[in-house]
Amino acid sequence: MEACEIPTKDMLPAPAVRVEVKTDQCDLECARKAAFREAERLMGYPRLLSWFDRRNGTMHPPDECCVAGEPSWIAYAEAHGANLTIDVNNGDYTFIFC
Repeated sequence: MEACEIPTKDMLPAPAVRVEVKTDQCDLECARKAAFREAERLMGYPRLLSWFDRRNGTMHPPDECCVAGEPSWIAYAEAHGANLTIDVNNGDYTFIFC
């Protein structure tokens, strides 16, 4: 395991859908709701596997390490069947669903 940098778009599992929330007040909860709405529209009953909050540098599952050069929250999602990534506000928040 090694320290990770902020993930780039090319690290995210495809397909990645971009969502823009047009308010300066959008926090993690606001972004999560927007991501769920889009995921529900696209797949019916989504299950959130992991997320990243670039503004605060927090993630879930909470781990600050990389696995083979990939952030652990991305590796976790991929290992659990990730098949949809929602990018809210150009990478401010990222949610991975199955």
